[in-house]
Amino acid sequence: MKNVLVLCTGNSCRSQMADGYLTHFTKEKAVIYSAGIEIHGVNPKAVAIMKQDGIDISQNTSNDVSEYMDINFDFIITVCDHAHENCPYIPSQNAKRIHQNFSDPSKVTGSEEQVFNAFKKTRIQIKDFCENFVATELN
Repeated sequence: MKNVLVLCTGNSCRSQMADGYLTHFTKEKAVIYSAGIEIHGVNPKAVAIMKQDGIDISQNTSNDVSEYMDINFDFIITVCDHAHENCPYIPSQNAKRIHQNFSDPSKVTGSEEQVFNAFKKTRIQIKDFCENFVATELN
């Protein structure tokens, strides 16, 4: 069983979406953890957009990366440039580190439709990334 950490700035949107998809696609081949270098709480819009695709992240919690320092990770995935550049040292010596920056839909302003479309676009990109990660790294 592989341990996978998904890391973002606030552990509220992108890392939560990735957590949901990775948990779904790995089908128990891995234990998925998500964390932030800060804690912002799980974004309700992220919960809603994931629910539209059949993934329930409503029970997820926003966690600080320091909570997981004792876990030996096989993969550490950063999903935003800020977390990639500011991530504290994580002592998993053999972890494969993967970085993929996704735009932050919570930063989009405008109409409800514009915000919804930003969340949907990011969700689609994260879903594609997660499917590819599982197919190439966990098989």
